[in-house]
Amino acid sequence: MSFNPADNIQDLQYYGEFGGVNPSISDSSTFTFLSAKTMFDTFEGNADGCYLYARHSTPSNLYLGKALAAMEGTETANVSASGMGAITPVILQICGAGDHIVSSRTIYGGTYAFLKNFSPRLGIKTTFVDITKLDIVEAAITKNTKVLYCEAVSNPLLEVADIKGLSVLAKKHNLKLVVDNTFSPLSISPAKLGADVVCHSLTKFINGSSDTVGGVVCGTQEFINDLRNVNDGASMLLGSTMDSLRASSILKNMRTLHIRMKQHSFNAAYLADKFQADGLITVYPGLDSHPSHNLFKSSMNTEFGFGGMLTIDVGTLEKANELMELMQQKNIGNLAVSLGFYRTLFSAPGTSTSSEIPADEQKEMGLSKGLIRFSIGLDNDIERTYQMMKSCMIEVGVL
Repeated sequence: MSFNPADNIQDLQYYGEFGGVNPSISDSSTFTFLSAKTMFDTFEGNADGCYLYARHSTPSNLYLGKALAAMEGTETANVSASGMGAITPVILQICGAGDHIVSSRTIYGGTYAFLKNFSPRLGIKTTFVDITKLDIVEAAITKNTKVLYCEAVSNPLLEVADIKGLSVLAKKHNLKLVVDNTFSPLSISPAKLGADVVCHSLTKFINGSSDTVGGVVCGTQEFINDLRNVNDGASMLLGSTMDSLRASSILKNMRTLHIRMKQHSFNAAYLADKFQADGLITVYPGLDSHPSHNLFKSSMNTEFGFGGMLTIDVGTLEKANELMELMQQKNIGNLAVSLGFYRTLFSAPGTSTSSEIPADEQKEMGLSKGLIRFSIGLDNDIERTYQMMKSCMIEVGVL
């Protein structure tokens, strides 16, 4: 039977203690024991099914972790309080002083800032490369390299990583391939393509309602155990713990993820085709014009489409701001950061989610000031949305 991430989520069922169709929420920060020895064994990691303290784990968090591991096809997963609360412990668990990372140059601004500005304070250096060119990636690997880091679909330029090719390089040089899959849940399954660790910001598509911040690390049981280790586990000791109430909320929303991703993808593909036909500089992995269209197509879980993210370039930041403000006034969507909401969200990433990247580096990677990043919503009549957007574009002189 072929791997289907949505079916794997659907097949998981947990019941509440009184027969509820949703699992009970563990609304406790600490847990009692019938014996002192069981408490000791739990501290030592030798008492399965026992809970000690909510920073270690809770039933609610483990339920969500199991669902996310099933989605990504990994042995297990560890949830955290944010996407950065997932990514940073992974880096710090694998790397120490003197180690080196090779990273995609087009990544989320917060991750870039951590790798560029913060981790060097700990003696960890990063080389940023064009992740789409495997020869350049391999040339950047040194004897101290420990991690290859990329996003399956990059933020905000929508570059597509060759995860299979990167996995070959990682194995050849004994590295860990860490992939952020936030932009392409269900569409891409990095672990099945060879990634060692898969991270998500659960805040985005997976939760889908812009009311919760969360993250997850999906990987082997051994690696997740290392992250949770009470003595030297980065997730445990840095303390980015997800609240049980939030874990329960995200788990419920995951049940509709497959439906939402299909609609996000359908709407984004429709608008991308229209925008490109209108002569706008449009980037979307589902377009034949995208340089990695065939790579994405060969790697994807077809039924979930090419994702809900697209960009257009309107030339200048002034035009971008004028257009976004008008679209918000016309109730087409929201001028806001983040993504995966049921409404369309749009922002100019050069001055928002990628603002941590210096202007000269933005220019070098092709992040222009006039670029608008769209997270396309779940609009029922996408032709109506397109006509409203087109009207705004004509009014501000983009079309």
